Amino acid sequence: MNLTDKESPDTSEHGPLRLQVYLAHAGVASRRACEGLISSGRVSVNGQVVTVLGTRVLPIDDIRLDGVALQIETQFHYLALNKPPMYICSSSDPQGRSLAKDLLPMPRERLYNVGRLDYRSSGLIIFTNDGDFAAKVSHPSAKIKKEYLVEATGPIPDTMIAEFQKGLEIEGVFYRSTEIERLGRKSIRVVLIEGKNREIRRVFSHFHLHPSKLHRIRIGPVVLGSLGAGESRALTEEEKEILLQRRA
Repeated sequence: MNLTDKESPDTSEHGPLRLQVYLAHAGVASRRACEGLISSGRVSVNGQVVTVLGTRVLPIDDIRLDGVALQIETQFHYLALNKPPMYICSSSDPQGRSLAKDLLPMPRERLYNVGRLDYRSSGLIIFTNDGDFAAKVSHPSAKIKKEYLVEATGPIPDTMIAEFQKGLEIEGVFYRSTEIERLGRKSIRVVLIEGKNREIRRVFSHFHLHPSKLHRIRIGPVVLGSLGAGESRALTEEEKEILLQRRA
């Protein structure tokens, strides 16, 4: 598989970059995640720890994360992975749990997930080392639809389906599905746009239910299709274009 999709811009011709932007272009994580790395004191510039967000740096500066020198990526990669359950979407895990990124072909150490699936959930997740792409796709204003198949431990009441479709407030947070369809007595298909943290699990818990299976099958134009558990593929040019330029 050829993982190379495009070349990154020649940043040597540009002026100073914000530190979190530099880190994202170096394939560390999304810009938001990079802000957390800076604030926690894990990033240094020319030998000095920097914790101020928005600090301007140049490509010629010595920029390090946890003491490891970083360089802006020269090639960008975009992959779709079918994450099995019991894999965590993180660059590392102090509990030693399996990492979803370790299922990817090389250069997996430079790729990070766009959005998340929790430890017990499975299905489609996108990995990249393109910080701009990750920021645009993960921003709520992109309004990218995400589709899930959910099976419950008990019968799903009609009231839950009706309220999730209409919208309901749980502990001060409003949840609403864009589409919802009953597939069986204990199973539904759900489409979300906002993708709030653990949204489906919180709604199920509100109705005293527990998802026995939560499987994402689509992110905008990217469909899981026949991709097997643990398998990955490169995004197509059309998929990337739609994710970046249109509501999907």
